Amino acid sequence: MEIKRDFYLNKLISKMHNKLIKVVTGIRRCGKSYLLFSLFKNYILENGTDESHIIEIAFDSFENKKYRNPEILYPYVKNLIKDDKMYYILFDEVQLLDEFESVLNGFMRMNNVDVYVTGSNAKFLSKDVITEFRGRGDELHMNPLSFAEFMSVYDGNKYDGWNEYVLYGGLPPVVLLSTSEQKIEFLKYLFKETYINDIIGRHNIKNKAEFEELIDILSSAIGSLTNPKKLCDTFKSKKNKVISSATIKNYLDYLCDAFVVNKASRYDIKGRKYIDTPQKYYFTDIGLRNARINFRQIEENHTMENIIFNELVNRDLNVDVGLVNVVQNDKNGNPIRKQLEVDFVCNKGSKRYYVQSAFAIPDSEKMAQESNSLLRIDDSFKKIIVVKDTPAPWYTEKGILVIGIYDFLLRADSLDI
Repeated sequence: MEIKRDFYLNKLISKMHNKLIKVVTGIRRCGKSYLLFSLFKNYILENGTDESHIIEIAFDSFENKKYRNPEILYPYVKNLIKDDKMYYILFDEVQLLDEFESVLNGFMRMNNVDVYVTGSNAKFLSKDVITEFRGRGDELHMNPLSFAEFMSVYDGNKYDGWNEYVLYGGLPPVVLLSTSEQKIEFLKYLFKETYINDIIGRHNIKNKAEFEELIDILSSAIGSLTNPKKLCDTFKSKKNKVISSATIKNYLDYLCDAFVVNKASRYDIKGRKYIDTPQKYYFTDIGLRNARINFRQIEENHTMENIIFNELVNRDLNVDVGLVNVVQNDKNGNPIRKQLEVDFVCNKGSKRYYVQSAFAIPDSEKMAQESNSLLRIDDSFKKIIVVKDTPAPWYTEKGILVIGIYDFLLRADSLDI
């Protein structure tokens, strides 16, 4: 069963021969190796490249352990380059190669070599790409399967597929497992034994229990506004523990750096400025979040909001949480300032979209509530409300697009209907 990752494959193809080191990053098990060693390799073979001109090494394989030594690897690869035609170097888990920065930069000085590498999230982060390659790295960041990618291999209708996706997420190995028990066991093991241990080892975290408790708090409050100070107070009141705001900030940064969660900053739409705190945190894969809370507290409205956020990120949009300051009269006619929220403000080049996640809109009162913040924005950019129901996309009298979650996730043009 082949999982389609056309979006990422096309992005990788567009970077070919650009004289930069193509670095595929992303959370563990999101499909980086599959993209490089299966989809991309097949593409260059089908387009006329001889297999002898593809040099591939997986450094996490025992049989390739000796090649982690640059004194052995470099002459080995150079010896394989026998003519002036283009050679493609594909390295998996390149962080295991000693002095990998110098080695890769050495290959990039060869005119007929195109270099592609993957690296594990906890040791090979996007900040490392920028720092280590000094302008010679070109990052392609991968995410778990979108709902559309998930449905390309799911054997069933979109309604059953949604029920599966909101529970177990879109990590490819999980999707390919056959039973619920296997999926649950794998997700729990992966979170505990891989992601958490990666972060603890990389950052030498001494108090593992506190770090894991922070993850539990985030898992139980996805999409809630928070900040280190608020989380510090939560530890005091609910856990009877004292953890400094600085430590909590570091923990949050570690989780973001490891691609386990994404941070959404607040943006004052009318004031056109960012607000440092509080912020929202969403899980890169909803299945991992559910595994962390033992598949309890699966509130579909919050889960849907997380999935919509991930979809917008998958579409290469910069996503913030919107804030609209308004003045309204209270019941006595006195003016009061209020802050209305727009779930997501999404930017890409000159385009902008305002997206509201509304699990259900049963009546006109709820529609007015969900539309209120959008109607207070005095620009002409697209305004969208995504609902769980499955109506055909339609526009309100005020020009707001209302679209069901299935159309929103499965239609590539859903933002521009």
